Amino acid sequence: MDSQLNKIYISLAQNRKVSGFSTTTGNKPYKKLTHGKLLKSGRNNRGIITSRHKGGAHKRLYRKIDLQRNKVNIIGRVASIEYDPNRNAHICLINYIDGDKKYILHPRGLNNGDIISAGPNAPISTGNALPLTKIPLGTIIHNIELQSGKGGQLVRAAGTIAKIIAKEGQVATVRLPSSEIRLIPINCLASIGRVGNADRNNKTLKKAGRMRWLGKRPRVRGSAMNPVDHPHGGGEGRTPIGRKKPLTPWGHVTLGRGNQKKKCINPLILRRRKQN
Repeated sequence: MDSQLNKIYISLAQNRKVSGFSTTTGNKPYKKLTHGKLLKSGRNNRGIITSRHKGGAHKRLYRKIDLQRNKVNIIGRVASIEYDPNRNAHICLINYIDGDKKYILHPRGLNNGDIISAGPNAPISTGNALPLTKIPLGTIIHNIELQSGKGGQLVRAAGTIAKIIAKEGQVATVRLPSSEIRLIPINCLASIGRVGNADRNNKTLKKAGRMRWLGKRPRVRGSAMNPVDHPHGGGEGRTPIGRKKPLTPWGHVTLGRGNQKKKCINPLILRRRKQN
């Protein structure tokens, strides 16, 4: 029986790649830092579908993440590294010396038992949070605030990094993972290091059922529908769409038409990200 199970596990490993959990400790989430999460399946407050192809995901517990890192000059120790179903990055539970416990994003290279801290006097080491004014140029950072005290809003996905390239006056110039270069106030906090779980993009799902576990429903081509369901539908066999331009299910022009009516001008963005 054991040999048959081993053969099944080997075949599964050969046919699909999954996220590695070698860095996680497998502990259950800390109950006081979790709460239920209501899945809306793409519906609005009237129950009408406003975002298609969503629904049927597995039940999840939401983990409260400390993105503000406001435990200034209080030392904490990494108690566990855990999986979070609500994001592609891993999280780690921090036990502070004052008895408080908080979740933070897991930086790459931070292990169980390591010491972290936050504040302007914290050392420049992985997992510590400091104001941009105290971080040297060229340092790799993540979880960057846009407004002081609001909490990190930028560079929180798995494997992402940003880099400080200049400082002048009350702002710092930061290069983001999208290649965008923008100005950020130097009193905003940022965490040192790269977000963990960098191999997340290498995983392959390999079956439709795993997409359904994640809450993603099937997408059907418009040309495979009936004329009543889509402007591209109908016809015999692989019939062309019969229109001058591709259309959405509601008859609006798509694929090439810009959706942004007025160009947004932000003086803090020095160079915009590359458009696909």
